[in-house]
Amino acid sequence: MPFILAALICVLIVWFAGIWWLQFLFVPAAVFVIAFFRDPERAIPVDKDSIVSPADGRVIKVERLKDDRILKSEAMKISIFMNVFNVHVNRTPATGKVLDIMYNPGKFFNASLDKASLLNEQNALIMESSSGRRFAFNQIAGLIARRIVCHARKGMNLTKGQRFGLIRFGSRVDVYLPTDCRVSVKVGDKVRAGSSILGYWNVR
Repeated sequence: MPFILAALICVLIVWFAGIWWLQFLFVPAAVFVIAFFRDPERAIPVDKDSIVSPADGRVIKVERLKDDRILKSEAMKISIFMNVFNVHVNRTPATGKVLDIMYNPGKFFNASLDKASLLNEQNALIMESSSGRRFAFNQIAGLIARRIVCHARKGMNLTKGQRFGLIRFGSRVDVYLPTDCRVSVKVGDKVRAGSSILGYWNVR
């Protein structure tokens, strides 16, 4: 709300000051800010086996790897890149308890680059599902994004599709799942936070 109110106040000031040519700058800027912070309702899949996307955007990586930083185990990693036109409200991929939150300050490389997962500012949530499966999702700041917002706290119980934070102005979220999950997305797919299914807990 502070960003939206500031943008609208600037438009009103320019309007009442009669500086008409500045409207061509401030009105589009206000529209962009309002659009960026939009938070539409989503239809959350009700089946317990599905894992949903934590972010709107495009899948840029799907790979199996040895994760030594967050889960400290073999994992399936799914990376989702959000451009400035995507909805940036982040949602929980699956129901569970927050075991830990790992925040690391860092740089601000383009979030679509591989090195962003290691070097950029980031905030990782490690969770345990109701069935005892550990998974994680990592908010990563990008070239323009300079502020990671996370409302979740260690020990909290979050439900699938629940809003937990956002990243301002372009960013990325990496999801780490157990290797026996069935991933149902591929590189290039467009996904929506809370409604698009990334995979399933059990291989089918």
